[in-house]
Amino acid sequence: MSMDEAARLSSAVDKVSVGRVYDYLLGGTHNYAVDQAFAEKQLAVLPEIRDFARANRAFLGRAVRFMVDQGIRQFVDIGSGLPTQGNVHEVADEVAPGECRVVYIDNEPIARAHAQILLEQTADPNRHAALDADFFDQGLLWERVLDTGLIDRTQPIGLLLVALLHFMPDERNPHAALGFHRAMLPPGSFLAVSHIHVAPEDVETQNAGKQVAEEYGRRTNHAAIMRSREQIAEFFGDLDLIEPGLVWLPQWRPGAGDFDDEAARSRGLAGVARTS
Repeated sequence: MSMDEAARLSSAVDKVSVGRVYDYLLGGTHNYAVDQAFAEKQLAVLPEIRDFARANRAFLGRAVRFMVDQGIRQFVDIGSGLPTQGNVHEVADEVAPGECRVVYIDNEPIARAHAQILLEQTADPNRHAALDADFFDQGLLWERVLDTGLIDRTQPIGLLLVALLHFMPDERNPHAALGFHRAMLPPGSFLAVSHIHVAPEDVETQNAGKQVAEEYGRRTNHAAIMRSREQIAEFFGDLDLIEPGLVWLPQWRPGAGDFDDEAARSRGLAGVARTS
């Protein structure tokens, strides 16, 4: 580890991290007192953020299993965060042992460091890698992805942007950046997206959500953005949404016994689309 990277890690430990807060909400251990205190404060305002974290992680697993069942054997996970249980490579290897390749991407130094440690200790380094890059890097991001030698752009790719886009501010034009990433996908690829969302008629939760979003903006390295269903749907561009479309997190292809009749409490929408 270089001195610059060590300094970045030391500095990051003292600040609230979106990835570590998410890890704490999932019951993980890769978080610090500053993250725990921040998360508990937000839970007091909007208890459902823990429901979102858990429902979102479950959606990720179902989406990866679906893609593997459809023949996908290579994945790019942008904004992968900390190595909580049920990582993409773990799920993929359960379905197709030894066949899948995964490139994790995150721009938080601690997230990337933990991901690298996880892969070195528990995964096949010849099939999985962790990179330090940013969603808005676009061409540079894909250059680094392809430099790993793990991703073949002549074959379908599973692109994952799970619980990421609500931290991408409109002024940076995330729709254009995602348009670039979509254009990098070969025919037969899949794009999975999840995003925080509160039903517009639920005014009380809308107000609580805005309060939490503002607090994220003040205290963390990313501000949270509330978007409408229509705005979230635009992230898929002209790709064809897989049934059941853009739905509440627990409603996307639930397994037996998984259906949640209070799905809106997950406070998140999710969908998977396929390139033609």
